[in-house]
Amino acid sequence: MPRASRVMPMLSVADMPASRRFYETILGGTLAYQFPPEDEPVFLTLSFGQTEIGLGVLSDKGVHGRPLRPASGHRIELCINVDDVDATLAALGAPIVMPPIDQPWGERAAYVEDPDGNLVMLVAPIS
Repeated sequence: MPRASRVMPMLSVADMPASRRFYETILGGTLAYQFPPEDEPVFLTLSFGQTEIGLGVLSDKGVHGRPLRPASGHRIELCINVDDVDATLAALGAPIVMPPIDQPWGERAAYVEDPDGNLVMLVAPIS
């Protein structure tokens, strides 16, 4: 049976500069790929350690021919490990869905919305 070798979430974004700032500048993603390579990107991938996320500019229809929006409710939730939840939350300046709370499984967690309203869970081990 064939096996997948990699999974990468790809988000459709309405404002590439705002999303890039959120994931690259503030959360520390490293640019791994950009298309087109010379101009303002319509698609890029950012690395976070051994994982990546793709950001693609929202269009009427994706490469697959289906509409990318509207979506009802949140269709994806990202969990991002950070060094300090409270400091990251302050730096993001994003809408807070759930303030930082120490969880019984040993992590401090908070939820924010990214520039497109996707839910992002920020987690760090409780020291």
